[in-house]
Amino acid sequence: MEETVLRLEELLFPSIADIAVLSVDVNDEVVLIEARCTMAGADCVGCRGWSERVHSSYPRFPADVPIAGKRVRLCLRFRRFICGNALCERRTFVEQMAGLTRRYGRWTERLRSTLAAVGLALAGRAGARMAGVFGVAVSRRTVLRLVEALPDPDPPVPRVVGVDEYATRKGRFYGTVLVDVETRRPVDLLPDREASSLAAWLAERPGIEFVCRDRAPFFAEGATVGAPQTVQVADRWHLWHNLSEAAERCVAQHRSCLGVLVREPAESAVVASPPETTGSPWPTGHRFADRIRDRHATVHTLLAQDTADARSAASST
Repeated sequence: MEETVLRLEELLFPSIADIAVLSVDVNDEVVLIEARCTMAGADCVGCRGWSERVHSSYPRFPADVPIAGKRVRLCLRFRRFICGNALCERRTFVEQMAGLTRRYGRWTERLRSTLAAVGLALAGRAGARMAGVFGVAVSRRTVLRLVEALPDPDPPVPRVVGVDEYATRKGRFYGTVLVDVETRRPVDLLPDREASSLAAWLAERPGIEFVCRDRAPFFAEGATVGAPQTVQVADRWHLWHNLSEAAERCVAQHRSCLGVLVREPAESAVVASPPETTGSPWPTGHRFADRIRDRHATVHTLLAQDTADARSAASST
């Protein structure tokens, strides 16, 4: 019988130590497992002191992961111990089974991790429906709370980091965004765009080999001070952006030259004759200005014709 109980404990709680299964009751809907902790005492949650003086006990019924499509309910008897440390603020404390329960928890830790994994995969509403298929009734907000309670994963140190600024209020408050260029995922956000902040961030991550930045002087200074071993390069977007701005400025500066070239016919002489001076106030050499001038002349012609027709009609009457 003892070997059977040991095998049952290994089957139901393979990763939990110091637990004894007392009974298993199976019906059409629920599997009820009665168990208890086998340790003689527990550590105080206040001073971490060991105590074996039992004050009282009470049962708890946390839900566990389903088995064969049936809901699982644990019946665990928890003991309340008396803390023997006179300097501790807590006079009594309740034991917890490591890896199985937590304070005020209605689920076991493995059911909580299962629901959190479902929430990561399907989010709130779909995750709640999938949990219902498993036999666990939860709301979508509960699934989202479990996902929000998960600790943030530690991202790997990027090899190529991109540095740029972002605005919390454009024109007044700016910060620094750092992106892993190889995976195209954001790595961190700095509250300002000072060279000292970037230098401190880079100094904590010696594995960075390349810094991809724009021409901002504070980014250049921060990368030089914080990571002198890195190679600083200009990113492709800023290269194309700067090139387009330079081309636009060049075209704007030589706009009049382009207008003269458009007006000259292909068979014109090598030495161009000076442009004819007219008394018209309209600019010449631009297609938009030519269209406006033609439209202006057409409008005034029609207006003069309507005025003449109205006068002739009035004189005839």
